[in-house]
Amino acid sequence: MWAKRIRIDVPGKPVMNARYPEFHVAGSPREMGQQFGEAARELIREFVSTALERVRLTMRVSQRQVDDTVSESWEFAKNYSPDSCEELQGMALAAGLDVRELMMLQIRNQLQNEPEAGCSSISLNAIGGQGPLLAQNWDNDPGLDPFTVVLTRRPTGKPALINITQAGLIAYIGFNESGIGVCLNTLPAPSRPIGVPHYFTVRGIYESKSLDGAIHAVQRAHRAIPANIMLATPQGAADLEVTMDDVYLLTADSQGRVTHTNHCRHPALAEISAQFPELIQSRPRLDRIDRLLSETPNTVPRLQKILRNHDDLPRSLCRHANDDPGFGHWQTVFSVIIEPTARRMHVARGTPCDKPYEVYELNT
Repeated sequence: MWAKRIRIDVPGKPVMNARYPEFHVAGSPREMGQQFGEAARELIREFVSTALERVRLTMRVSQRQVDDTVSESWEFAKNYSPDSCEELQGMALAAGLDVRELMMLQIRNQLQNEPEAGCSSISLNAIGGQGPLLAQNWDNDPGLDPFTVVLTRRPTGKPALINITQAGLIAYIGFNESGIGVCLNTLPAPSRPIGVPHYFTVRGIYESKSLDGAIHAVQRAHRAIPANIMLATPQGAADLEVTMDDVYLLTADSQGRVTHTNHCRHPALAEISAQFPELIQSRPRLDRIDRLLSETPNTVPRLQKILRNHDDLPRSLCRHANDDPGFGHWQTVFSVIIEPTARRMHVARGTPCDKPYEVYELNT
């Protein structure tokens, strides 16, 4: 089965479509990599070129150290997930790239001090006849939009999954057919340059079918960077605050919800939270989410309204460019609401205040 390309935008040109380019691949790891590499060849190559240029401009290490980080992290990745490495090799071959260039995409957050993303995320338990809901605004550099796609994978012998992701990453935000939904936030905490890349552990979560399986997928990795992973699972809403040394679980409160922005919330991480400053007004954003969620019921339309909120504009939940000296150019690149049991997600391409939510489904 060859990858199906539905719609595509040319990087560097104005966005004309409300929907992201959509791709579908299936088969063995190498087959899926080759299918996507062939169908999205130019997108992948453009993203590699852009990402590498940005890394070179911001990294504080030598090229030798970069090469060593790629090589050593590749060995960690192969031990963690040979299948994911096989998929990257197939993708690199089909896209006309060296696999080390694709590996650079997976480990670039191990080379820079700049955070992965400043996001606001929510997970809600199923209530009444409504299934669980998972949502976030993904705040980052809007220059990443041209390289963002919706990719459905149907791996042989593993759960099918659908991701909204940049072309070339082994996994990102989305859900699998087993009811596991994933959103991702930067977590300010200590890091190290070498280990299993973050995106590989995310892919491991998509290969699980339960909360325990998701936790194990993260715990078994020798991790390089901290991360926050917001989950919807068959066992309920959950959040994983992931450090280099451990995984800390936050579960739903009495109202059936878990919320997170960009600072540590688990009591065991109070010392780290005090050492690392919050990222782009993290605590005010969290307070605002919790206040807005208290106005139940929290349906998909209600979450859309929350994610469009403009209190404290432009430093609002729906974030716009502002005069912040560090991250003023960041804005909400996309907004996503996931219904994992219904196998669909609603995605606004750009700031959700002025962009429609489009539906993407993981069909049986």
